[in-house]
Amino acid sequence: MKIAPYIKEKRKRLGLTQTDLAEKAGVGLRFVRDLEQGKATLRLDKVNQILELFGSEVGVIRKEVADE
Repeated sequence: MKIAPYIKEKRKRLGLTQTDLAEKAGVGLRFVRDLEQGKATLRLDKVNQILELFGSEVGVIRKEVADE
């Protein structure tokens, strides 16, 4: 699953607003909005601050490579 929909789904499941999530994670509201909208360039340390609230963290996932 991509990060943006994961964060949005978890936030909504917990009944949190974007403002609530920003405050609990110690990041700005703009950052939460950018993250949930799938902005391509975000600071991983801040992403991890949010993911930590959900017991997760950014990690490496092996990607399938199509034969050429």
